[in-house]
Amino acid sequence: MSTRIALYPGSFDPITLGHLNIIRRAARVFDKIIVCVMVNSSKTPLFTLEERVELIERTVSRLGNVEVESSDGLLVKHAKEVGANVIIKGLRAVSDFDWEFQMALANKVIEPEIETLFMTSSSKYTYLSSTVVREMARHDASIDEFVPREIIQDILNKVNQK
Repeated sequence: MSTRIALYPGSFDPITLGHLNIIRRAARVFDKIIVCVMVNSSKTPLFTLEERVELIERTVSRLGNVEVESSDGLLVKHAKEVGANVIIKGLRAVSDFDWEFQMALANKVIEPEIETLFMTSSSKYTYLSSTVVREMARHDASIDEFVPREIIQDILNKVNQK
C-alpha cells in the first residue's frame, strides 16, 4: 500500500486554531500531512513567508506526521512534486465552497490523479480567519481563543511593529 500524503495549502497569516483543527484531524486520516504556506500575490501578508513557516513549525512540532514548507508555484503542480495525492481545503461557510470548488475543478484538469478533499471547519471556528485575528490584535483585543498559544506573542510583537 502506498503512503497517503495530503497537502494542506494556505497563506496562514497567521495560523489560527481553525487551521490547527483541520491539520490535527487530517493527521489522523493521512500518513503524512504537508502544510504548505503559499504565496498569494493578491495579498500583502503581515508575516514574511519564512516567518509563517516557522510559526507553523512551532505550532505543529508535537504532530509526528506533519511537515511544513512553502511554495510560490502552482498548487497542484507542487502537490505532484511532493508526492501528495490529496489536497485538503478547509471550508468555514458556503461562501468558501464556491471558490474552492472552482479551484478543485481546475486542478483536476491539470492533474487528474490528485483529489481535493473538503474538510468542514469545527463549528467553534466557522467565523475565524487570519484577517479577524490580525484586526483583533491591531485593536488590542485578546486573541488567546483564536491562535495557538505558542505564537500569541509573535503576533502581538509583529502588529506593534507596524
